[in-house]
Formats: sequence, C-alpha cells, structure tokens
Amino acid sequence: MARVEAVCISDRKGVVKKAVSQVELRTQWGIESDAHAGKWHRQVSLLAGESIDQVKEILPELEQGAFAENIITRGLDLAALPLGSRLRIGATAELEITQIGKECHNIGCAIKRATGDCIMPREGIFARVVTGGTVTAGDEIVRLS
Repeated sequence: MARVEAVCISDRKGVVKKAVSQVELRTQWGIESDAHAGKWHRQVSLLAGESIDQVKEILPELEQGAFAENIITRGLDLAALPLGSRLRIGATAELEITQIGKECHNIGCAIKRATGDCIMPREGIFARVVTGGTVTAGDEIVRLS
C-alpha cells in the first residue's frame, strides 16, 4: 500500500521545507501556507522516500523537506506515473500530475548546498490540486488513473 511518509511546507521558494503534522490542500491552489501555492501547474511537489533514502546513505542527517518537497511518498513508483495521472490522498484530496522533474533554479541552490545533490530536477513530481482535503503522514495514496 502506498502512503504519505511526511508533509512539508515553507514560506519561501528555493529553500528546504519543514515537516508539519498535516497540510490543507485547497482546490486549484495548492497547500495552504506554502510558498508554491498559486494558480499554476506546480502547486504541490512529491518525492519518493525511497529516493531520499539513497541520498541519506551519504548524508544520514538529512531531514524531511530537505529537497523542498511537499509530500514524501512511500511504496509508490512516482517515476512510472505519466503526466495526467491522478492520485487520491487520504479521504478526499486528489492531485493530477502535471510535470515530471524540473530545471534547477540556480546552480548551487540552497537545497544542493544543504544536501550535496538536488534530486528534485530528476525525480520530483509536480501536481495541481483537483480536489482539496487534509493530508497527514500515514494517509493512503491510491492511483486513480
């Protein structure tokens, strides 16, 4: 079963995010109180916990949110999800995958300096919020399409 390992937010773009107990996803907006929320296609970022584990072998002190990810997943092959895929998280939240990977903002960004690597450009998945809802660590993730 795929699940949410952690949820993270920040009030600025381009910095590490902080793990929080829960987030509120707002339809067509993103995560309340997160710098990436807005009317665009990258409202929420997801990163597989399995990808983070590989970096933690080198840097075990990494904390959740180190790659500026909003939702850390476990047991879901994010790399296999095509654009347009839909995920239900928890009871009501629904995301649509809009982008796979991204161009790094800046050579030597804060994330790369903190972690030694920025895996989001290669392994990050981005989504828009189709249906809002509360998301917490431990919530089930179901692929709808």
